Amino acid sequence: MISANCEAAIAAAQASGNALLKFISPNDVGITGSHQCGFYLPKEDGVWQLFSSQPPSKGQFAKQLVTIHWGIEDYQTQSAITWYGQKTRNEYRLTRFGRNFPYLTRDSVGDLLVLIPTVEGSFRAFLLDLEEDFDEIQAALGTRFARHWAIYSNGAPREETEEECIERKFRRFTEGLTSFPAGETFSSIARQAATDCIREFAEYDLDGALLRLVDCEYRLFRMVERALCNAEVVRLFSDIDDFLRTAATIMNRRKSRAGRSLENHVAALLTMSGVPHTIRPAEIDGRPDIVIPSEAAYFDEIWPKERLFIVGVKTTCKDRWRQVLNEGRRIERKYILTMQPGISEDQLREMRNARVSLVVPQPLHSHYPISSGIEILSLKEFVCRVKDALGI
Repeated sequence: MISANCEAAIAAAQASGNALLKFISPNDVGITGSHQCGFYLPKEDGVWQLFSSQPPSKGQFAKQLVTIHWGIEDYQTQSAITWYGQKTRNEYRLTRFGRNFPYLTRDSVGDLLVLIPTVEGSFRAFLLDLEEDFDEIQAALGTRFARHWAIYSNGAPREETEEECIERKFRRFTEGLTSFPAGETFSSIARQAATDCIREFAEYDLDGALLRLVDCEYRLFRMVERALCNAEVVRLFSDIDDFLRTAATIMNRRKSRAGRSLENHVAALLTMSGVPHTIRPAEIDGRPDIVIPSEAAYFDEIWPKERLFIVGVKTTCKDRWRQVLNEGRRIERKYILTMQPGISEDQLREMRNARVSLVVPQPLHSHYPISSGIEILSLKEFVCRVKDALGI
């Protein structure tokens, strides 16, 4: 069940038509050694225009005072959005929150900031810390996190510009569809388009390829969703319950697709790398997402444990990471592959103490505090470890 805070964030974002969704990083809370503490705000692709009138101009420094209303409580701060463009700085920051500000602590790392412009110089902001809320707000707004932030702009998610080749292939696939294809079909079409249309795709490392494939499939899904659901959402609903049932169907489809998309592409990249594996083996306790090298090896008492790998694949794992502890109990060391940009130190220490290692695409590593001592591997490093263990 989602929180009241999440419900309010969704309603405020939809009413405004604009919102920035950003996972809080160690850099934001000042535990990476940087001299600046405050929420980093992205500037790419004109995103800065959602929260500032100052363009990201090199050599300039500009401060804009703003009022922020936080959450559903009557709590506000007189804050500042500052452009730092001098010397080596090249970033926007949201700062100045007063003493005892509760939302910028070490425990906030991995939480989701939702920043919503209301009137000029004023914003509403929400901090979400439940994974159910992460899923719900992304489904409601149609956003996705291939990096550490996402944009809901002019009442629609901001999509990356893709090559005309990919657009053409996706439109050709979408034409004539009368129902949603299986998740594996979405993933297969996205991989084929990336292979056919991106000249350098064969040269991508595993981490870059995973991020690119997740992006591609999200775009394809959105295109199919628009084609198949447009008539359903613009029709005259018979009553409120009819409307809510339709909305719930769309949102549940979005949430279920995201997890399977990541799992499908990870499995495909393992296959491309020559790593044998089994997906969701029915007979293994807890039914882990991926077992390497096979279900048969897991039940072979002679097979060495150090040559077995249990992998949980989770788009976010702030709380869900504990699920993997009950999967494949023969193996103590568990791996979680996630695309969540940042998790708090305390939670990372819990994972480390539970003998969990993380597998995170390399571009996201900078959002994880290094002081927790947990092992964080890139997908490339994980595959190398597996192949060394299996003698491949």
